Amino acid sequence: MEIQKAATRDGYGKALLELGKINPNVVALDADLSDSTRSEYFAKQFPDRFFSMGIAEQNMIGAAAGFAFSGKIPYASTFAVFSERAYEFVRNVVSRNKLNVKIAGSHAGIATGEDGKSAQAIEDIAAYRALPNMTVLQPCDSVEAEKVVFKLADYKGPSYMRMHRNPVPVIHSFDYKFEIGKGEVLKEGKDVVIFATGTLVHESLKAVKILESENIKVYVVNIHTIKPLDTSLVIDLAKKTNCVVTAEDHNVIGGLGSAVAEVLSESYPCIMKRIGLQDRYAESGKPEELYKKYGLDAESIAEEVMKIVNKKR
Repeated sequence: MEIQKAATRDGYGKALLELGKINPNVVALDADLSDSTRSEYFAKQFPDRFFSMGIAEQNMIGAAAGFAFSGKIPYASTFAVFSERAYEFVRNVVSRNKLNVKIAGSHAGIATGEDGKSAQAIEDIAAYRALPNMTVLQPCDSVEAEKVVFKLADYKGPSYMRMHRNPVPVIHSFDYKFEIGKGEVLKEGKDVVIFATGTLVHESLKAVKILESENIKVYVVNIHTIKPLDTSLVIDLAKKTNCVVTAEDHNVIGGLGSAVAEVLSESYPCIMKRIGLQDRYAESGKPEELYKKYGLDAESIAEEVMKIVNKKR
């Protein structure tokens, strides 16, 4: 049976369209990239509630803030790396005033591939995580992306949703119950836990098959909400395994690895390894080639896990 694949940006566009049908207060804004972010689905159905702001991300965020002030629910999308052009607006207008603006950044991480390092956002989680009042989310498949879009319509406050360009396996069924701030245990183990987010959830699940052949039993946890982090689950599984790995398509500085390390350093220090970009930019290339070169593919994850488990033993 062929595994269904879809990009999280596709889930975003599909859910935004469906949400628009049932909630007239939803509006969508985009910075001249609606075809890439898939907000064009909404635009075609609701042209009077869609606003193309051109290549003017600061203006987009300012307008979204205005909609939020007037009681609308604005979803503002662009490429993740371009959303950072409006960072000062997000900070001083949206975050500081706790405005109900939903920011969506597509084409995140080095999985963006051939577009090269100028378009590969590897610092966006760190930037948005540092803002008070900001919720930071990264769905791992298209179904979860749909769930995030609908959940954010009921959530009051600013948020940043990180999305990806390329199709990944759909691992969730449509009856999946998504909850902001609660990690999802996908695989039970005992020797080590991998806290993964986004595309690295799939690489981690593939790594498990390699590790099981080495008699290493692995927890795999989908951390779809990086802020607020599910600290109770992080601490609980750290205590059970005393061996923690984080995996993300992002710089290891400031991302999921930093978030987990911050919690454990204060609550339960243990052996830990952060897998991600090692404080460097990548380059242009096919996503699978870049993942292999920079140690984000399943084989590299398995190798690092074996090293840390042997260290614990």
